[in-house]
Amino acid sequence: MSGGFVGLRGVTKRFGTVVAVDDVTISLRENEFFALLGPSGCGKTTLLRLLAGFETPDTGEIRLEGRDIAGLGANRRPFNLMFQSYALFPNYCVYDNIAYGLRREGVRGVELHRRVTEALDMVGLVAEGRRRPHQLSGGQRQRVALARALVKRPRLLLLDEPLGALDRKLRDRMQMELKRLQHEVGVTFLVVTHDQGEALALADRIAVMNQGRIAQLGTARELYDRPASRFVADFIGEMNFFEGVVRAEGVEVPSLGILPAENVGLAAGEAACLAVRPEQVDLALAATHGGSSARAGTVEGLVYQGDVVKVHLALAGGYCLVARLGRARADTLPLAIGSVLSYRWAAGAARIVTE
Repeated sequence: MSGGFVGLRGVTKRFGTVVAVDDVTISLRENEFFALLGPSGCGKTTLLRLLAGFETPDTGEIRLEGRDIAGLGANRRPFNLMFQSYALFPNYCVYDNIAYGLRREGVRGVELHRRVTEALDMVGLVAEGRRRPHQLSGGQRQRVALARALVKRPRLLLLDEPLGALDRKLRDRMQMELKRLQHEVGVTFLVVTHDQGEALALADRIAVMNQGRIAQLGTARELYDRPASRFVADFIGEMNFFEGVVRAEGVEVPSLGILPAENVGLAAGEAACLAVRPEQVDLALAATHGGSSARAGTVEGLVYQGDVVKVHLALAGGYCLVARLGRARADTLPLAIGSVLSYRWAAGAARIVTE
């Protein structure tokens, strides 16, 4: 865990015969926004609870600045947890919800008022201090929960699906607010989410989990552009996959021939999976694309998304290809169900991935 201030080393957690967390080692840096991302049941919430102190690992270490804290209870760790449900006290006003934890620690008088007021100002809710939770919008309740977690000045703030209850537009706005607040207060944030768009938008680094293990850890760009496995490639963003065997120029796929991809060192004849993002696929009139890398497909679906159009092509052999075009490019093509278009991509835009 070199370079980190808190992390896990070789941590395993079982519940009966189920291995929820399997030999996980990760390290969090000070003042970074870190995300645990994965499908339901992958172990990310258990990992969060292990860090928070609500669970104890069967094996392995949890360290804070070199000191093993696996045996410390949640109340003795300089961490705080923001629950998905926000868990606000309905009979307390906003001010008293934020002040609750400080009062439990014996903070009173001028110091209490100063810290609560600072927290209210930080999340833009000074004018709402005397309102009850039911009088607030979803976004405001989310900010109260965040202020309550930050007012105790934790070294690490753990967020469990913090934006899951919000609608799309509000979620997008709160993502930017969370990022801004994390930068301003200088606290390490660790967010657990199954929403890959949320993780990509928020996190400096992301650990993708699968079946209790870390499938890949890296920046958003590293995970998106260079997925280490088919699981990561499929989970992060949208991807087209084609199964075949490795050839010098790419991957040979039954009925489609050799599709271009950069060789990653696999021997010719080895089974492989080619992965290409929809935005890397170029479409044109069948007669426009020349060369062996251009092939034809029939438009079987169109999805308009404002400035982007997703085109679903039916290919030979029962394959389907999704292309994502900007409106300027889409407007130059005869996009209609049944149209025949050629498709291609640069070899460097496709990756060969393993399971």
